[in-house]
Amino acid sequence: MDIGTAAPGTQQARPRSAAARRRLRVAAALTAVLAVAGGAATWLHRQFTTVFVDDARIAADMVALASRLPGWVTAVEVIAGDTAAAGQVLLRIDSREPEIALREVEARIAGLAARRAELEARHAMVDRQTGSQEDSQRARLEATRAALPAAIAERAYAEGEFARAQQLMGTGSGTRQRHEQTRAQLETASQRVLAVAAEIRNVEAQLATAGAAREELTVLRRQIEAMEPQLRELGAQRDRIALEIRDRTILMPFDGVVDRVFVDAGEYVTPGQRLLMVHDPARVRVEANVKETEIRHFRPGTPVRLRVDAYPGRRFEGTVERVGASATSEFALLPTPNPSGNFTKITQRLPVRIALPPGAADGLLRPGMMVEVEAAARE
Repeated sequence: MDIGTAAPGTQQARPRSAAARRRLRVAAALTAVLAVAGGAATWLHRQFTTVFVDDARIAADMVALASRLPGWVTAVEVIAGDTAAAGQVLLRIDSREPEIALREVEARIAGLAARRAELEARHAMVDRQTGSQEDSQRARLEATRAALPAAIAERAYAEGEFARAQQLMGTGSGTRQRHEQTRAQLETASQRVLAVAAEIRNVEAQLATAGAAREELTVLRRQIEAMEPQLRELGAQRDRIALEIRDRTILMPFDGVVDRVFVDAGEYVTPGQRLLMVHDPARVRVEANVKETEIRHFRPGTPVRLRVDAYPGRRFEGTVERVGASATSEFALLPTPNPSGNFTKITQRLPVRIALPPGAADGLLRPGMMVEVEAAARE
């Protein structure tokens, strides 16, 4: 069958479409070349203007909790990975023995307090009794001493009357009855003076006895004062035992995370033995060892960019907080002296501490994670 020849317009359209496709391919190739060139230029620019440290790590203050007292572990309240608030109980150590000792000391303190109360009551009673006796005897002494002048005056009057009666008897004017009467009055008055004087001495003796009885107050006061050091000593023992009981309960020192638990319930622990390890996730930092040839770019306060291997699509910002004063090789356990004279120069590294802004970690950064640090190259 004869289909005939193609139309003239169709033959002209095919070369145009082929030329358009060639132009598109050339444009795409040029675009790709420009993109690659731009990326290469950007990469080269970063290589020349940025310092990279690829062996940095997330760090934190790892706190090892230990007990200063020995004993059996009775309970472990947490496991590794738990979040604990400040003051939360982490671990308990057997405290039965110090609790018994505490009850014993408290009983001794109560006994001494009761004895002190008894002595104070006795002191008050003796004070009242001897005080009233002394006041009574002092009043009697004053009354007796007041009666002595009257007795002496009465005796003097009786002596005068007796002398006049004797004189009258000598002249014959007096009677024997009057003479005997005045002599009896004189004897009575003399005895009265002697009795009052004896009463004064008796009251003075009783007053001295009452004063001596009040000396017991001094003895009781000394006994009460002697109890003060004993009570303070027992109080110190009580506080020390109470402190031991409190220290047998290990508490979380801050809001943080439990990293490791080294003991189980039923184990016997010794003073200073590590029991748990914890850290505060809100206070993590980055620690890097920077080459000495690049340390000039890491001055305190320099901003840096951080890339954490665990979160490849996320970037963190940080600030150089501190630069070590010595190279890490200075703290090596095995020194590297060079007595033979053969020397291979090795670039040393200095520790750099990078602080993260508050809230930047957000609990995502954990100690030990690998970090890449980028800092602008500055002269």
